[in-house]
Formats: sequence, C-alpha cells, structure tokens
Amino acid sequence: MKIVIPGGTGEVGSILARQFHVDGHDVVVLSRSPKESFWRSAGWDGETRGEWVNEIDGADVVINLAGRSVNCRYNEQNRREILESRLKSTRAIGDAIAAAPNPPKVWLQMSTATIYSHRFDAPNDEATGIIGGNEPDAPESWKFSIDVATAWERAATDALTPHTRKVLMRLSILMSPEGGGTLDLLISLVRFGLGGKAGSGRQFMSWIHDRDLVRSVYWLIEHEEISGRVNLAAPNPLPNREFMKILRDACGMPFGLPAFEWQLAIGTFLMRTESELVLKSRRVVPKVLIDSGFEFEFPGWKQAAEDLVRRWRETSR
Repeated sequence: MKIVIPGGTGEVGSILARQFHVDGHDVVVLSRSPKESFWRSAGWDGETRGEWVNEIDGADVVINLAGRSVNCRYNEQNRREILESRLKSTRAIGDAIAAAPNPPKVWLQMSTATIYSHRFDAPNDEATGIIGGNEPDAPESWKFSIDVATAWERAATDALTPHTRKVLMRLSILMSPEGGGTLDLLISLVRFGLGGKAGSGRQFMSWIHDRDLVRSVYWLIEHEEISGRVNLAAPNPLPNREFMKILRDACGMPFGLPAFEWQLAIGTFLMRTESELVLKSRRVVPKVLIDSGFEFEFPGWKQAAEDLVRRWRETSR
C-alpha cells in the first residue's frame, strides 16, 4: 500500500511510519521541514496546494495527524495556532482528496478522546458518549479543547470526498517507550519518587499501548465497513491512583508522593503546559473496535505497563 501521513513527524506518526515501512509499504510523510529517513518525505505548509497533492493522488491510505502540539500554555497565540493548524491542514487534505483523479480508499483523520466530557459515573463510547464543554465541575478553560476537537472533526466531515471512506480516530493517551512521550515523563516522575496520585486520583485515565495503536490502525484500514467516529483506547480505563500504583510496581518503586491540584497548577505552568492534561477524567471505551471483532493485545494496564517499562529500560541504556 501507499500510505501518506501528513504531520507524521511526531510520536504517533513516527510509530506508524516505522511499522508501515518495516512491513514493506510505501510511506510518505508530509512535513513543513522534511527530514531524511527510511521512508520518503515531502514538503507542505499544511494549508495551500503544492506538489504534495501528487502524493495524495493514487495513494491507498491518508492518515492526517497534522496540528500544533497541545502540550503548551493556552495563551491567545497558542490557542489560535492549535485551532488553525488543525482546521487548515484538514481542509487542505480534504480538498486534495476531492480533486484527486484516483482518490485514496480511506482517510483516517486524527481526533482526540478529550472531546468527551469530564465524568466519573459511566464510560464514553462512540454511540452514547457525552461530548464535553458543559460540565458543572470542570473549569471553563477546559472548554477550549472541546471546541478544537469538535471543529477539527467537523472540518473532516464537511469535506466532500464521496469515493473515500472517512474515519475519525479519537485517540486516547498513547503509551509508548519513545523518548519524550507521556510514558517517558511518567516513568521519570516515578523514578524520582513523585509518581503518586495526581489531585484526587479519581480521574479516569484512558490509554492505548503503542502496539495496539498500530494494530487498530491496520484494522481500520482493512475493515471497509467501519467509518465515522472510532475511539482508539484500551477497553479498561482506570482511575489515576490505580494507574500510577501499577506503573510504580512495574518500575519497582514502592512509593510515590502525591501531587495536589495547586502543585500541579504550578508544575504545569513551569513546564509550559496545562493541568487539564492531568486532571481531566477521560473514561473512554472502544465500542466500535470491539464490536467489529478487534482483540487488544494489551487490554489491561498491568500487562501493558510491564511490557512498556521493560522496553523503556532497553531503549534507555
């Protein structure tokens, strides 16, 4: 297959591109700053038509991951860049697919599980999940992420691509041994004795193992009956306090100091990010994947954490 990955230079894109390449597929990453790698790269600005549209024409799969990182402070400029980078790139991809004489069979569009409400009572699946933004116990500042996610999905849905199946991938927290990722940060906290619960510890953490991410993406490519919204999350989200306890056990750390909300506010400010990424309860389950017959290799966090920590140690030597 020829697989084109706009915005494929981040953690998710690198994991997918590497595996697709190993499996013998023709991989093309669209990037503002193309770099030499084992797969091909092509330049684009994430907004206007250029020679990159020739890569879309005749491709089998497009996986759009483009968008500015949300791991930053939500000031006015960053908010504008987060939103515009997603909308403009998605519209550009939609226009390129619509104009292609030989459009791709499937367009996998990145979205986020953050679109769901902050809740503890029941899980959010694709059919019955509650879209966030109006929770009485959530800060008003958290509404920005919901607005971005809904606008992002709308931009893809509005694109007129009748010959291309569209899937909106609502990705949960990716757990991978890659340096600089979420797991890398959490393990660092654990090693320094800071891996206790965050805030109340009640907030649910939805996650997905990197190998299940790759397998689920392949599944979405291969199963033509699947379209629309799909949650990419392991089927067993769990509260932060339990999540961190299991991670500490996998790391061989007997204790972890908790972080109160005021400490998290200071810490995330100093790290130039937002406490929402830590405190929001993301209780998300993958109903579409499970109903279609997909079987997770790592459905539970204990097994996943043990595998990930082992691989993290191997890559960190």
